[in-house]
Amino acid sequence: MDKFSGQKSTASHLFPPIEPFDQRILNVGDGHHIYVEQCGNPRGAPVVVLHGGPGGGCSPAMRRYFDPEIWRVILFDQRGCGRSRPHASTTDNTTWHLVADIEKIRTTLGIERWAVFGGSWGATLGLVYAETHPESVAYLALRGVFLSMQRELDWFYGGGAGQFWPEQWQRFVSLVPEEERGDFIAAYNRRLFSGDLMLETRFARSWAAWENALASMNSDGHGGESPAEYARAFARLENHYFVNKGFLEEDGQILRDVHRIAHIPGTIVQGRYDMICPPISAHALASKWPGGRLHMVRNAGHALSELGISQQLVRVMRMVGEKATQYGL
Repeated sequence: MDKFSGQKSTASHLFPPIEPFDQRILNVGDGHHIYVEQCGNPRGAPVVVLHGGPGGGCSPAMRRYFDPEIWRVILFDQRGCGRSRPHASTTDNTTWHLVADIEKIRTTLGIERWAVFGGSWGATLGLVYAETHPESVAYLALRGVFLSMQRELDWFYGGGAGQFWPEQWQRFVSLVPEEERGDFIAAYNRRLFSGDLMLETRFARSWAAWENALASMNSDGHGGESPAEYARAFARLENHYFVNKGFLEEDGQILRDVHRIAHIPGTIVQGRYDMICPPISAHALASKWPGGRLHMVRNAGHALSELGISQQLVRVMRMVGEKATQYGL
């Protein structure tokens, strides 16, 4: 949803558009080849950007949260989405494959330690990566925290958010037969992986529209119709990860292992009225993470492009960039 929700509203608060100085396709094994780009200052402080979804892909707007004179910005499309191939594939596509891919990018580019910048699923992945490789992370900048917990999935796909957006929820549930409405993630899974391209695309667009409709505070409730190729990758990958509970060992694993990143400084930027990832997760994370500071944005929802969220993230990354050497970047 981060690629399409209201980016024009915040453009004036971001750094000017820039083009990559390096673009490549990296073979990460298992038949997967991922798109990686670098922009900004080749000798600057390194930061890796983790997009949402899973399956959202990175976009040019994501380059603009960093001063290009200070930062060496690395973006990539995670397995199965964007310009990575095979497209919409869930084979050998788990959280742990992605963690390994991030490390491979870091070592391939000759980076010792870097900042990690991610929102929504990107925050999930950033936390799991940091807890797995704390020695590689100098700073964590997280937005719209998702901890891949059952209560979060129940909220968004079990009717909680639907109580605030009943018209949109009705459109989402109406495609599913009544006898299957006890588990919408499973019901959509059967259609998204049916082998019928038209059926998969129909349900993929419905899945994406439900999420897009709730992303922004300024939403009129219309999630729009995402391009078929994008929607299919986004919905299949997201559903695949949610069916498998994020491939974590247990519910709450990220909070269980926060002690591994206790020494890593970071900032959590959270929209007070985030309907997709409610603030309780950001609050729970901040309460257990000594190095993390929670900034609650008063009039904001979930999207990266929300004005208050964008402004705060730019401020955070400017501050970290100016003190890069202090953070070991």
